[in-house]
Amino acid sequence: MEDEWQALLGELESYLKALEAQVMNLLLPSRLYQIAILIGCLIAAWLLRRWIGPRMHERMRQLEGWPKWRLRVLVVIHRRLQLIFFAALAWAATFTVRLFTNFPSRSYLLELVATIATAMLLVSLAARLVRNAMLRKIVTWALWVYVILFYLDLLDETAALLDSAAVSFGDFRLSLLSVLKALVVTAVLFAGARFLTSTVSAQVSRNEDISPSMRVLIVKVLQVGLYAAAFFIGLKAVGFDLTGLAVLSGAIGVGLGFGLQKVVSNLVSGIIILMDKSIKPGDVISLGDTFGWIETLGARYASVVTRDGKEYLIPNEDLITGQVVNWTHSDNYVRIDLTFGTSYHDDPHKVRELAVQAAQRVERVLKFRPAVCHITGFGDSSVDYVLRFWIRDPVEGLTNVRGQVYLALWDIFKENGITIPFPQREVKVLPGSEVVARVTPPGGSAPAPGEDAPA
Repeated sequence: MEDEWQALLGELESYLKALEAQVMNLLLPSRLYQIAILIGCLIAAWLLRRWIGPRMHERMRQLEGWPKWRLRVLVVIHRRLQLIFFAALAWAATFTVRLFTNFPSRSYLLELVATIATAMLLVSLAARLVRNAMLRKIVTWALWVYVILFYLDLLDETAALLDSAAVSFGDFRLSLLSVLKALVVTAVLFAGARFLTSTVSAQVSRNEDISPSMRVLIVKVLQVGLYAAAFFIGLKAVGFDLTGLAVLSGAIGVGLGFGLQKVVSNLVSGIIILMDKSIKPGDVISLGDTFGWIETLGARYASVVTRDGKEYLIPNEDLITGQVVNWTHSDNYVRIDLTFGTSYHDDPHKVRELAVQAAQRVERVLKFRPAVCHITGFGDSSVDYVLRFWIRDPVEGLTNVRGQVYLALWDIFKENGITIPFPQREVKVLPGSEVVARVTPPGGSAPAPGEDAPA
């Protein structure tokens, strides 16, 4: 460990000396006027951005009919106006100094800074390919540091310094340089894997010959395979011994297996669901009090969206072990039962006919599967019926179609004089009984039992 610290301190001293030499080279008295020119270019770029930026932004707000890709290009340019102006002014100053002087050293610093500014501009534009905002910033700053070190001729010294910052575990040596290389290679491979996954997923999603559940399964297997390959290839590319990693991962896997039983169970349940096609994206299901349609099937959970816009994330294990009602497993046809009652004075034959006609008035009720109405019993206050009809779009909701049929029943019963009764009670006074009415005056007390109410 002491030898490693001595090596690190030696490399750090060498690096600081190389950096000092570069700085002193750039700050020679003959180049002070170039520094003044660059400061002037920076101030001019800032003023131009302050003057042109708001006008360009206002002009962009008026270009509503332009294609989106052109507007995106303008937004990218607008956000980098100062860097664009600075690079352009630095190059203009470089060519102007070259035009009036015959010594290349008179424009060396100007050309160097202009080149670095141009490279940083190209890096920031290329980084737009990274969609994640946080990751885009990390990539941009990392490439900017690389560009600056490259043009200042400090790459070798920086690599030596990073390689000296290392720790050893027996025969295995892990340095900061190898970690950075592993991160860069793995990130590039992950980006390639993500691009391939999105491309293949788009192709699979458009293939109507493959069932929805198999499409999801193919995409998930492809994602796991490509990302795993990118990870292990990235480690192998920088010299990691995967044999030791395999032994270590096996030991860790045994420990994690006990702690992550639910996670593993959900992963396996998700694969089973995708393979047996019991539930697939677009199916309408009921699970307990949750009724909605499957939006997506993930590796750990299924996303169920209800009619009120809520999105429930149901673990895959619950879909395997629990009782799930899949309204659209084999087809989209759903039968709905409505119960109602009518007065004993109404003809039940006519009531049944009118109920079927009311159901046929609703647009979502299927006509080729006729509705039926049956008497289910004689209640205390009404004759009870059940009306059964079919729909084939349960994803549009069940409560609303029930309400529409109930309104149609109300309307057709009103048109034909059918009465919908409510509970009633009859009180009969037996012969020889006496009925006494007692009235309590406002603000007074009730008469005592046996006393007549005041007249």
